[in-house]
Amino acid sequence: MKLDSRLSSILHLLLHMAHSERPMTSEALAACLQGSPVVVRRTLAGLRDAGFVSSGKGHGGGWVLACNLRTVTLRDVYDAVGAPTVFAIGHRSENPECLVEQAVNEALAGALQDAQALLVQRLGRVTLADLAADFNRRFDAHPHARNHHAHFHLPE
Repeated sequence: MKLDSRLSSILHLLLHMAHSERPMTSEALAACLQGSPVVVRRTLAGLRDAGFVSSGKGHGGGWVLACNLRTVTLRDVYDAVGAPTVFAIGHRSENPECLVEQAVNEALAGALQDAQALLVQRLGRVTLADLAADFNRRFDAHPHARNHHAHFHLPE
């Protein structure tokens, strides 16, 4: 089963944009993901509609953040990408006549709802600024960090 990596990919792109001192082209962002510029444009168009990014055309154009890293949570981004299904577990039949299967469906549905609610709640407690700070800590601890200047600088 293929996992849905849209949320992870979008967070990856948002942090690259936050790090960049200038707009990033779809091609440059696609290179960050080793993916397709077409997919990047399609994905970011939805985030533009949600107000998280903006884009400019022509020379010097590209994608930039249009949101405050301190106020946007992972839950906000999760919702903006359509709140993808978290679990691949499902019912064998949605409307079973078998009483055993009805009991199984009810138990699974309750557990999955609780788990999804917990995940969404946790996503709501982590901001993009938290991710940027975690990156900065990892970068500072990396042996090659002294040769590069790649910190996220958050506006005051």
